[in-house]
Amino acid sequence: MVRKQLEISLLVSLTCLLLFPSIFTVRANATTRTSTSTTTLQTSDPQVLDYKIQDQRGDQEEGGGHKDLGDEEEEINPYVFEYDRDFVSRVKTEHGRVDVLQQFTKNSNLLSALANYRVEILEANPLTFITPAHIDADFVLFVVKGRGAITVIHEEIKRETSNLECGDIFRVHADTTFYMVNRDEYEKLYVAKILFPVNLPGNYEAFYGAGGGDSESFFEAFSWDLVEAALNTERGRLEKIFKQQQGKIMNATKQQIEALSQDEEGVRGSNGAWPFPSNVSGSPFNLFKKGAIKSNNYGDLYEADPRDFKPLEYLNLIVSFASITQGSMAGPFHSKAAKIFIVVEGEGYFEMTCPHHSSSSGSSSPTYQNISSHLRRGTIFIAPASYPVAIVASNNSTLKLLCFEVNAQANIRYTLAGKGNVIDAMHIEAKELAFGVAGIEVEQIFRNQMDCFFFPGPQQRQGSRADT
Repeated sequence: MVRKQLEISLLVSLTCLLLFPSIFTVRANATTRTSTSTTTLQTSDPQVLDYKIQDQRGDQEEGGGHKDLGDEEEEINPYVFEYDRDFVSRVKTEHGRVDVLQQFTKNSNLLSALANYRVEILEANPLTFITPAHIDADFVLFVVKGRGAITVIHEEIKRETSNLECGDIFRVHADTTFYMVNRDEYEKLYVAKILFPVNLPGNYEAFYGAGGGDSESFFEAFSWDLVEAALNTERGRLEKIFKQQQGKIMNATKQQIEALSQDEEGVRGSNGAWPFPSNVSGSPFNLFKKGAIKSNNYGDLYEADPRDFKPLEYLNLIVSFASITQGSMAGPFHSKAAKIFIVVEGEGYFEMTCPHHSSSSGSSSPTYQNISSHLRRGTIFIAPASYPVAIVASNNSTLKLLCFEVNAQANIRYTLAGKGNVIDAMHIEAKELAFGVAGIEVEQIFRNQMDCFFFPGPQQRQGSRADT
Protein backbone atom coordinates (compact mmCIF):
# COMPACT_ATOMS: atom_id res chain seq x y z
CA MET A 1 0.00 0.00 0.00
CA VAL A 2 2.82 2.40 0.95
CA ARG A 3 4.71 1.52 -2.19
CA LYS A 4 1.67 2.33 -4.31
CA GLN A 5 1.28 5.74 -2.61
CA LEU A 6 4.92 6.54 -3.32
CA GLU A 7 4.47 5.65 -6.99
CA ILE A 8 1.43 7.92 -7.21
CA SER A 9 3.35 10.83 -5.56
CA LEU A 10 6.25 10.48 -7.99
CA LEU A 11 3.86 10.40 -10.95
CA VAL A 12 2.15 13.59 -9.74
CA SER A 13 5.51 15.39 -9.29
CA LEU A 14 6.69 14.46 -12.78
CA THR A 15 3.40 15.63 -14.25
CA CYS A 16 3.71 19.03 -12.50
CA LEU A 17 7.27 19.43 -13.77
CA LEU A 18 6.16 18.81 -17.34
CA LEU A 19 3.01 20.93 -17.21
CA PHE A 20 4.22 23.84 -15.01
CA PRO A 21 7.98 24.28 -15.54
CA SER A 22 7.74 28.05 -14.92
CA ILE A 23 7.12 27.45 -11.20
CA PHE A 24 10.49 25.75 -10.84
CA THR A 25 12.22 28.33 -13.06
CA VAL A 26 10.94 31.24 -10.99
CA ARG A 27 12.12 29.56 -7.80
CA ALA A 28 15.55 28.89 -9.28
CA ASN A 29 15.85 32.47 -10.49
CA ALA A 30 14.88 33.76 -7.07
CA THR A 31 17.61 31.61 -5.54
CA THR A 32 20.16 32.95 -8.05
CA ARG A 33 19.19 36.57 -7.36
CA THR A 34 19.54 36.02 -3.62
CA SER A 35 22.98 34.50 -4.06
CA THR A 36 24.15 37.33 -6.36
CA SER A 37 22.93 39.98 -3.95
CA THR A 38 24.82 38.36 -1.10
CA THR A 39 28.04 38.27 -3.13
CA THR A 40 27.70 41.96 -4.03
CA LEU A 41 27.28 42.94 -0.40
CA GLN A 42 30.33 40.91 0.58
CA THR A 43 32.58 42.52 -2.03
CA SER A 44 31.34 46.11 -1.54
CA ASP A 45 33.63 47.11 1.31
CA PRO A 46 33.17 50.53 2.98
CA GLN A 47 36.09 52.12 1.11
CA VAL A 48 34.69 51.21 -2.30
CA LEU A 49 31.27 52.49 -1.29
CA ASP A 50 32.85 55.66 0.11
CA TYR A 51 34.67 56.25 -3.17
CA LYS A 52 31.41 55.90 -5.13
CA ILE A 53 29.68 58.43 -2.89
CA GLN A 54 32.54 60.92 -3.18
CA ASP A 55 32.71 60.46 -6.94
CA GLN A 56 29.00 61.04 -7.42
CA ARG A 57 29.15 64.14 -5.21
CA GLY A 58 32.06 65.42 -7.27
CA ASP A 59 30.08 64.95 -10.48
CA GLN A 60 27.23 67.01 -9.06
CA GLU A 61 29.49 69.80 -7.82
CA GLU A 62 31.86 70.02 -10.77
CA GLY A 63 29.39 69.08 -13.49
CA GLY A 64 31.79 66.53 -14.95
CA GLY A 65 33.25 63.22 -13.87
CA HIS A 66 33.81 60.03 -15.80
CA LYS A 67 30.37 58.45 -16.00
CA ASP A 68 30.87 57.47 -19.64
CA LEU A 69 34.04 55.47 -19.07
CA GLY A 70 32.04 52.28 -18.62
CA ASP A 71 30.61 50.25 -15.74
CA GLU A 72 33.98 48.82 -14.77
CA GLU A 73 35.59 52.23 -14.40
CA GLU A 74 32.57 53.69 -12.55
CA GLU A 75 32.84 51.18 -9.72
CA ILE A 76 36.56 51.72 -9.02
CA ASN A 77 38.57 54.58 -10.47
CA PRO A 78 41.15 52.75 -12.65
CA TYR A 79 43.71 55.53 -12.14
CA VAL A 80 43.64 55.42 -8.33
CA PHE A 81 44.86 52.74 -5.91
CA GLU A 82 44.65 52.69 -2.11
CA TYR A 83 47.24 51.08 0.15
CA ASP A 84 44.71 49.33 2.41
CA ARG A 85 42.61 48.09 -0.50
CA ASP A 86 44.84 47.32 -3.48
CA PHE A 87 48.04 45.99 -1.87
CA VAL A 88 48.71 42.41 -0.79
CA SER A 89 51.39 41.27 1.65
CA ARG A 90 54.21 39.14 0.27
CA VAL A 91 56.09 39.20 3.56
CA LYS A 92 54.53 39.90 6.95
CA THR A 93 56.12 39.42 10.37
CA GLU A 94 55.89 41.21 13.70
CA HIS A 95 59.03 43.12 12.69
CA GLY A 96 57.96 44.40 9.28
CA ARG A 97 56.26 43.69 5.97
CA VAL A 98 56.63 43.83 2.20
CA ASP A 99 53.43 44.77 0.36
CA VAL A 100 52.97 44.78 -3.41
CA LEU A 101 50.42 46.73 -5.43
CA GLN A 102 48.10 44.72 -7.64
CA GLN A 103 48.85 44.83 -11.36
CA PHE A 104 47.90 48.14 -12.93
CA THR A 105 45.68 46.36 -15.46
CA LYS A 106 43.64 44.43 -12.89
CA ASN A 107 40.73 46.90 -12.90
CA SER A 108 41.01 48.18 -16.46
CA ASN A 109 43.07 47.94 -19.64
CA LEU A 110 43.35 51.74 -19.68
CA LEU A 111 46.77 51.33 -18.01
CA SER A 112 48.08 48.60 -20.33
CA ALA A 113 51.20 50.70 -20.96
CA LEU A 114 52.14 49.94 -17.33
CA ALA A 115 51.38 46.23 -17.53
CA ASN A 116 55.00 45.21 -16.93
CA TYR A 117 55.61 47.50 -13.94
CA ARG A 118 54.99 46.71 -10.28
CA VAL A 119 55.20 48.78 -7.10
CA GLU A 120 56.33 47.43 -3.75
CA ILE A 121 56.52 48.99 -0.26
CA LEU A 122 58.91 47.81 2.47
CA GLU A 123 58.26 48.69 6.11
CA ALA A 124 60.84 47.53 8.68
CA ASN A 125 61.01 48.17 12.41
CA PRO A 126 64.15 49.65 14.03
CA LEU A 127 67.22 47.37 14.15
CA THR A 128 65.86 44.70 11.84
CA PHE A 129 67.36 42.45 9.17
CA ILE A 130 65.66 41.60 5.85
CA THR A 131 66.86 38.15 4.74
CA PRO A 132 68.84 37.58 1.50
CA ALA A 133 66.95 36.99 -1.73
CA HIS A 134 67.21 37.44 -5.46
CA ILE A 135 64.30 38.55 -7.66
CA ASP A 136 63.51 37.93 -11.32
CA ALA A 137 63.03 41.67 -11.79
CA ASP A 138 65.19 44.76 -12.04
CA PHE A 139 64.18 47.35 -9.49
CA VAL A 140 64.87 50.87 -8.31
CA LEU A 141 64.23 51.78 -4.70
CA PHE A 142 63.65 55.14 -3.01
CA VAL A 143 64.08 55.65 0.73
CA VAL A 144 60.93 57.44 1.83
CA LYS A 145 61.85 57.57 5.51
CA GLY A 146 64.52 56.26 7.83
CA ARG A 147 68.10 55.00 7.60
CA GLY A 148 69.03 51.63 6.17
CA ALA A 149 71.81 49.71 4.48
CA ILE A 150 71.78 47.36 1.52
CA THR A 151 74.33 44.73 0.54
CA VAL A 152 74.47 43.29 -2.98
CA ILE A 153 76.53 40.33 -4.16
CA HIS A 154 77.96 41.11 -7.59
CA GLU A 155 79.72 38.94 -10.14
CA GLU A 156 82.84 37.14 -8.94
CA ILE A 157 81.27 37.07 -5.46
CA LYS A 158 82.05 40.72 -4.86
CA ARG A 159 80.12 42.16 -1.94
CA GLU A 160 79.18 45.85 -1.78
CA THR A 161 77.37 47.53 1.10
CA SER A 162 75.77 50.97 0.82
CA ASN A 163 74.28 53.00 3.61
CA LEU A 164 70.90 54.50 2.73
CA GLU A 165 69.11 57.57 4.02
CA CYS A 166 65.94 59.49 3.23
CA GLY A 167 65.95 60.59 -0.43
CA ASP A 168 68.39 57.93 -1.65
CA ILE A 169 67.80 56.18 -4.98
CA PHE A 170 69.39 52.78 -5.56
CA ARG A 171 69.20 50.25 -8.40
CA VAL A 172 69.42 46.45 -8.06
CA HIS A 173 69.80 44.22 -11.13
CA ALA A 174 67.54 41.23 -11.65
CA ASP A 175 68.95 37.97 -10.25
CA THR A 176 71.31 39.85 -7.89
CA THR A 177 71.32 38.57 -4.32
CA PHE A 178 70.77 41.38 -1.81
CA TYR A 179 69.82 41.92 1.81
CA MET A 180 68.97 44.98 3.89
CA VAL A 181 68.90 46.32 7.44
CA ASN A 182 67.19 49.14 9.25
CA ARG A 183 70.16 50.63 11.06
CA ASP A 184 68.18 53.16 13.10
CA GLU A 185 67.48 52.40 16.76
CA TYR A 186 64.19 54.30 16.95
CA GLU A 187 62.70 55.05 13.51
CA LYS A 188 61.01 52.70 11.07
CA LEU A 189 62.42 52.29 7.57
CA TYR A 190 60.07 52.88 4.63
CA VAL A 191 61.23 52.06 1.10
CA ALA A 192 59.25 52.30 -2.16
CA LYS A 193 60.32 50.19 -5.14
CA ILE A 194 59.38 50.09 -8.81
CA LEU A 195 60.06 46.70 -10.39
CA PHE A 196 60.58 45.59 -14.00
CA PRO A 197 59.97 41.80 -14.25
CA VAL A 198 62.19 39.93 -16.70
CA ASN A 199 60.41 36.56 -16.97
CA LEU A 200 56.62 36.89 -17.09
CA PRO A 201 55.25 40.35 -17.95
CA GLY A 202 53.89 41.97 -14.81
CA ASN A 203 54.82 39.04 -12.56
CA TYR A 204 57.90 38.44 -10.45
CA GLU A 205 59.05 36.13 -7.69
CA ALA A 206 61.55 36.38 -4.85
CA PHE A 207 63.88 33.44 -4.24
CA TYR A 208 65.00 32.97 -0.63
CA GLY A 209 67.97 30.73 0.02
CA ALA A 210 67.47 30.70 3.78
CA GLY A 211 63.70 30.21 3.81
CA GLY A 212 62.12 31.31 7.05
CA GLY A 213 58.70 31.63 8.60
CA ASP A 214 55.95 30.15 6.45
CA SER A 215 58.05 29.70 3.30
CA GLU A 216 60.69 27.22 2.34
CA SER A 217 64.19 27.71 1.03
CA PHE A 218 64.56 27.22 -2.71
CA PHE A 219 67.25 24.65 -1.84
CA GLU A 220 64.46 22.43 -0.47
CA ALA A 221 62.91 22.14 -3.92
CA PHE A 222 65.93 20.13 -5.07
CA SER A 223 66.26 16.48 -4.11
CA TRP A 224 68.16 15.98 -0.86
CA ASP A 225 70.65 13.71 -2.62
CA LEU A 226 71.51 16.55 -5.00
CA VAL A 227 71.83 19.15 -2.22
CA GLU A 228 73.92 16.82 -0.08
CA ALA A 229 76.29 16.25 -3.00
CA ALA A 230 76.45 19.95 -3.96
CA LEU A 231 77.22 21.15 -0.42
CA ASN A 232 79.07 18.00 0.69
CA THR A 233 76.99 17.95 3.87
CA GLU A 234 74.63 15.43 5.45
CA ARG A 235 70.88 16.00 5.25
CA GLY A 236 70.39 16.40 9.01
CA ARG A 237 72.63 19.45 9.15
CA LEU A 238 71.05 20.87 5.98
CA GLU A 239 67.51 20.62 7.34
CA LYS A 240 68.56 22.53 10.45
CA ILE A 241 69.67 25.63 8.53
CA PHE A 242 66.99 25.57 5.83
CA LYS A 243 64.05 25.28 8.22
CA GLN A 244 64.65 28.25 10.56
CA GLN A 245 61.37 29.85 11.66
CA GLN A 246 62.37 33.44 12.39
CA GLY A 247 60.73 34.90 9.29
CA LYS A 248 62.06 37.03 6.46
CA ILE A 249 62.24 40.22 8.58
CA MET A 250 63.74 39.74 12.05
CA ASN A 251 65.31 41.56 14.96
CA ALA A 252 69.08 41.97 15.10
CA THR A 253 71.41 43.29 17.78
CA LYS A 254 72.97 46.72 17.50
CA GLN A 255 76.37 45.10 17.01
CA GLN A 256 75.04 42.89 14.18
CA ILE A 257 73.45 45.89 12.47
CA GLU A 258 76.70 47.85 12.70
CA ALA A 259 78.60 44.95 11.13
CA LEU A 260 76.00 44.59 8.37
CA SER A 261 76.25 48.31 7.59
CA GLN A 262 79.87 48.03 6.48
CA ASP A 263 82.35 45.54 5.06
CA GLU A 264 86.06 45.14 4.72
CA GLU A 265 86.08 47.01 1.42
CA GLY A 266 84.51 50.09 3.00
CA VAL A 267 80.91 51.21 3.09
CA ARG A 268 79.43 53.29 0.30
CA GLY A 269 77.27 56.30 0.98
CA SER A 270 75.26 58.65 -1.19
CA ASN A 271 77.49 59.69 -4.11
CA GLY A 272 76.98 61.79 -7.15
CA ALA A 273 75.94 65.06 -5.54
CA TRP A 274 74.80 67.41 -8.33
CA PRO A 275 76.26 68.50 -10.69
CA PHE A 276 78.57 65.49 -10.62
CA PRO A 277 76.62 62.41 -11.76
CA SER A 278 76.80 59.04 -10.03
CA ASN A 279 77.87 56.49 -12.63
CA VAL A 280 78.67 53.77 -10.11
CA SER A 281 75.82 51.25 -10.06
CA GLY A 282 76.64 50.25 -6.49
CA SER A 283 76.32 53.79 -5.09
CA PRO A 284 73.06 55.46 -4.10
CA PHE A 285 72.13 58.90 -5.37
CA ASN A 286 70.40 61.32 -3.02
CA LEU A 287 67.59 63.25 -4.66
CA PHE A 288 67.42 65.99 -2.04
CA LYS A 289 71.15 66.74 -2.06
CA LYS A 290 70.86 67.71 -5.73
CA GLY A 291 68.49 70.52 -4.81
CA ALA A 292 65.08 71.46 -6.19
CA ILE A 293 64.72 72.09 -9.93
CA LYS A 294 61.62 74.23 -9.27
CA SER A 295 60.98 76.06 -6.02
CA ASN A 296 58.90 78.93 -4.67
CA ASN A 297 56.68 79.70 -1.70
CA TYR A 298 54.10 77.18 -2.88
CA GLY A 299 56.22 74.09 -3.41
CA ASP A 300 59.46 72.32 -4.35
CA LEU A 301 60.15 69.82 -7.11
CA TYR A 302 63.16 67.48 -7.07
CA GLU A 303 64.15 65.27 -10.00
CA ALA A 304 66.80 62.68 -10.84
CA ASP A 305 67.26 61.54 -14.43
CA PRO A 306 69.97 59.44 -16.14
CA ARG A 307 72.27 62.46 -16.29
CA ASP A 308 72.27 62.46 -12.49
CA PHE A 309 72.12 58.72 -11.85
CA LYS A 310 73.35 56.62 -14.78
CA PRO A 311 71.53 53.37 -13.77
CA LEU A 312 68.18 55.06 -14.54
CA GLU A 313 69.07 55.18 -18.25
CA TYR A 314 68.75 51.43 -18.83
CA LEU A 315 65.34 51.39 -17.15
CA ASN A 316 64.13 54.52 -19.00
CA LEU A 317 63.11 56.02 -15.67
CA ILE A 318 63.00 59.38 -13.89
CA VAL A 319 62.48 59.65 -10.13
CA SER A 320 60.95 62.88 -8.82
CA PHE A 321 59.56 64.19 -5.56
CA ALA A 322 57.15 67.10 -5.04
CA SER A 323 56.38 68.93 -1.82
CA ILE A 324 53.29 71.13 -2.19
CA THR A 325 52.70 73.69 0.54
CA GLN A 326 49.32 73.47 2.29
CA GLY A 327 46.59 75.09 0.23
CA SER A 328 48.81 75.30 -2.87
CA MET A 329 48.78 73.46 -6.19
CA ALA A 330 51.14 72.03 -8.83
CA GLY A 331 50.29 72.29 -12.51
CA PRO A 332 48.36 71.72 -14.61
CA PHE A 333 51.06 70.11 -16.73
CA HIS A 334 51.61 67.12 -19.01
CA SER A 335 54.61 65.12 -20.18
CA LYS A 336 55.65 62.22 -22.39
CA ALA A 337 56.35 59.96 -19.43
CA ALA A 338 53.60 58.04 -17.64
CA LYS A 339 53.67 59.08 -14.00
CA ILE A 340 53.13 56.81 -10.99
CA PHE A 341 52.48 59.11 -8.00
CA ILE A 342 52.76 57.78 -4.43
CA VAL A 343 51.47 60.00 -1.63
CA VAL A 344 53.97 59.73 1.24
CA GLU A 345 52.61 62.49 3.47
CA GLY A 346 49.63 64.84 3.73
CA GLU A 347 46.26 65.11 2.04
CA GLY A 348 44.75 66.83 -0.97
CA TYR A 349 43.23 65.93 -4.31
CA PHE A 350 44.11 65.72 -7.98
CA GLU A 351 42.23 66.53 -11.17
CA MET A 352 43.12 65.11 -14.57
CA THR A 353 41.80 65.64 -18.09
CA CYS A 354 40.80 62.32 -19.63
CA PRO A 355 39.86 61.96 -23.33
CA HIS A 356 36.80 59.86 -24.11
CA HIS A 357 35.48 58.78 -27.49
CA SER A 358 31.73 58.24 -27.48
CA SER A 359 30.33 55.93 -30.14
CA SER A 360 26.84 57.42 -29.66
CA SER A 361 27.86 60.96 -30.66
CA GLY A 362 28.80 59.98 -34.22
CA SER A 363 31.96 62.11 -33.97
CA SER A 364 35.56 60.95 -33.96
CA SER A 365 36.63 63.93 -31.84
CA PRO A 366 37.08 63.16 -28.14
CA THR A 367 35.31 64.84 -25.29
CA TYR A 368 37.36 65.67 -22.23
CA GLN A 369 36.23 64.59 -18.80
CA ASN A 370 37.38 65.40 -15.29
CA ILE A 371 38.96 62.53 -13.35
CA SER A 372 39.51 63.44 -9.70
CA SER A 373 40.06 61.80 -6.35
CA HIS A 374 40.94 62.57 -2.75
CA LEU A 375 44.59 61.94 -1.86
CA ARG A 376 45.93 60.67 1.45
CA ARG A 377 49.03 58.88 2.67
CA GLY A 378 49.32 55.58 0.80
CA THR A 379 47.24 56.63 -2.23
CA ILE A 380 48.78 55.85 -5.62
CA PHE A 381 47.44 57.51 -8.75
CA ILE A 382 48.46 57.39 -12.39
CA ALA A 383 48.76 60.21 -14.90
CA PRO A 384 49.21 58.56 -18.33
CA ALA A 385 51.49 60.11 -20.93
CA SER A 386 50.17 63.45 -22.25
CA TYR A 387 47.18 63.60 -19.86
CA PRO A 388 47.07 67.10 -18.28
CA VAL A 389 47.04 66.83 -14.47
CA ALA A 390 46.99 69.19 -11.49
CA ILE A 391 47.55 68.36 -7.82
CA VAL A 392 46.23 70.40 -4.88
CA ALA A 393 47.31 70.20 -1.23
CA SER A 394 44.72 70.50 1.51
CA ASN A 395 44.61 73.62 3.67
CA ASN A 396 45.69 71.55 6.67
CA SER A 397 48.88 69.82 5.52
CA THR A 398 51.78 69.91 3.10
CA LEU A 399 51.32 67.26 0.42
CA LYS A 400 54.41 65.18 -0.43
CA LEU A 401 54.50 62.84 -3.41
CA LEU A 402 57.09 60.43 -4.80
CA CYS A 403 56.80 59.93 -8.56
CA PHE A 404 58.23 57.18 -10.77
CA GLU A 405 58.14 58.49 -14.35
CA VAL A 406 58.39 55.61 -16.84
CA ASN A 407 59.18 55.67 -20.57
CA ALA A 408 60.97 58.89 -19.71
CA GLN A 409 63.61 59.19 -22.43
CA ALA A 410 63.66 62.76 -23.79
CA ASN A 411 60.87 63.62 -21.36
CA ILE A 412 59.79 67.26 -21.08
CA ARG A 413 57.35 68.59 -18.49
CA TYR A 414 55.06 71.06 -20.30
CA THR A 415 53.29 73.51 -18.00
CA LEU A 416 49.87 74.85 -18.99
CA ALA A 417 49.81 77.83 -16.62
CA GLY A 418 52.30 80.20 -15.06
CA LYS A 419 55.63 81.48 -16.30
CA GLY A 420 56.93 79.58 -19.31
CA ASN A 421 53.63 77.84 -20.14
CA VAL A 422 53.25 76.21 -23.55
CA ILE A 423 50.38 78.46 -24.70
CA ASP A 424 52.38 81.61 -24.11
CA ALA A 425 55.17 80.28 -26.35
CA MET A 426 52.87 80.18 -29.40
CA HIS A 427 52.77 82.83 -32.14
CA ILE A 428 50.26 85.56 -31.34
CA GLU A 429 48.55 84.71 -34.66
CA ALA A 430 48.23 81.07 -33.57
CA LYS A 431 46.61 82.18 -30.32
CA GLU A 432 44.15 84.38 -32.19
CA LEU A 433 43.19 81.70 -34.70
CA ALA A 434 42.99 78.87 -32.17
CA PHE A 435 40.97 80.66 -29.48
CA GLY A 436 38.87 82.91 -31.73
CA VAL A 437 39.65 86.12 -29.85
CA ALA A 438 42.32 88.76 -30.16
CA GLY A 439 45.76 87.26 -29.61
CA ILE A 440 46.64 89.96 -27.11
CA GLU A 441 43.71 88.88 -24.90
CA VAL A 442 44.93 85.28 -24.90
CA GLU A 443 48.41 86.49 -23.96
CA GLN A 444 47.06 88.57 -21.08
CA ILE A 445 45.16 85.58 -19.68
CA PHE A 446 48.09 83.16 -19.91
CA ARG A 447 50.51 85.74 -18.47
CA ASN A 448 48.39 86.68 -15.47
CA GLN A 449 49.96 83.93 -13.37
CA MET A 450 53.53 85.05 -12.62
CA ASP A 451 54.69 82.02 -10.61
CA CYS A 452 56.16 78.85 -12.13
CA PHE A 453 54.69 75.35 -11.72
CA PHE A 454 53.55 75.84 -8.09
CA PHE A 455 50.72 78.32 -7.46
CA PRO A 456 48.19 79.32 -4.79
CA GLY A 457 45.43 76.71 -4.80
CA PRO A 458 41.75 77.38 -5.54
CA GLN A 459 40.84 78.02 -1.91
CA GLN A 460 43.86 80.26 -1.36
CA ARG A 461 42.88 82.33 -4.39
CA GLN A 462 39.25 82.57 -3.26
CA GLY A 463 40.46 83.71 0.16
CA SER A 464 42.72 86.40 -1.28
CA ARG A 465 39.89 87.66 -3.51
CA ALA A 466 37.56 87.85 -0.52
CA ASP A 467 40.14 89.88 1.40
CA THR A 468 40.30 92.43 -1.41
